Amino acid sequence: SLQDATVFDESIYADDFRFVPPFVGGATPLNGEDVGLDKKAFVKALRGFDLLAAFPDLQQNYHAFRVDPWEPNRVWFQTRAFGTNTGDLMGKPATGKRLELPPEMLSMTFNADGQVQKFTVGYVLDRTVGNTGGLGQAFGLFWGVGAPLPIPECRPFTPSLPLLALGKIQAFLDGLGDA
Repeated sequence: SLQDATVFDESIYADDFRFVPPFVGGATPLNGEDVGLDKKAFVKALRGFDLLAAFPDLQQNYHAFRVDPWEPNRVWFQTRAFGTNTGDLMGKPATGKRLELPPEMLSMTFNADGQVQKFTVGYVLDRTVGNTGGLGQAFGLFWGVGAPLPIPECRPFTPSLPLLALGKIQAFLDGLGDA
C-alpha cells in the first residue's frame, strides 16, 4: 500500500523527481520551466487518498513497454485499467460501479543512478473508450463514480464557445464552396 511507508520505498525517486500528469502542477512549459509535482508533493498526494482502498481490484494492465530512441533513459508504456468501486473514496460511499478507463500513455525517465527522475501519467490515447468520460487515472476514477474533482479539467471535454463558433464558421465556408 502506498499509505504504508514501510512498504512504499521513496528512494526509487530522485531528489529532483517530477510527477507530470495532465493539468497538474502548472501550465505547459514554454521555456523549460519545471512542471508537475516534486517528490515531496507527489508522495504527500499519493498518501492523501487511497485509490486502492476504493478500487481494491484495480488492474492497470501495463503493456507495450519501449525505450525512447531519442531519450534512451526514458521508457514509454501504456495501460488499460479496470476496477470496481467497492470501498469509500474520500468519504463517499462505494458505488459498486465497474470502471473501464481509456487507454493511456505513461513514461518514466531515469537518472544515471537508476532512480525515476520524471513520471508522466494519464495521457489518454482514445477518449471514446471506457466509461469514465474519456478521463484517465485519478480524474477518471473520481468522475466515473460520480465524485468529480471540482475543476473543469477533471470533467469530460466540453468545447468552448470559440471552438464551437469556429466549427460553425468552417461549416458555413464549406457550404459556400458547394454553391
